[in-house]
Amino acid sequence: MNIKKNDTVIVLSGKSKGKKGKVITAMPKENKVIVEGVNVATCHVKARKQTDVSGIIKREIPIRVDKVQLYCSNCKKGVRVGFNVDGDKKVRVCKKCGKEI
Repeated sequence: MNIKKNDTVIVLSGKSKGKKGKVITAMPKENKVIVEGVNVATCHVKARKQTDVSGIIKREIPIRVDKVQLYCSNCKKGVRVGFNVDGDKKVRVCKKCGKEI
């Protein structure tokens, strides 16, 4: 999985198509990511303690990783990811412009 936490991604399909957001959580075993402001669901929360507040909240739910693409700030669009080796480090780069992501 090429997408990691704190990456900026763009959604390719679904009701949130075209939206950009930051990855909050990456779940490589399930092949899913949670993106800020994308795929938002309303959840009814019940108060478990007397001090808790009950009500309706909006929460981001996971989206499949094949429906998002890494966003290149230089190209201003979603791009594929390549890898370069700098010394002993493996670095992700944009396939279009070659800039490090």
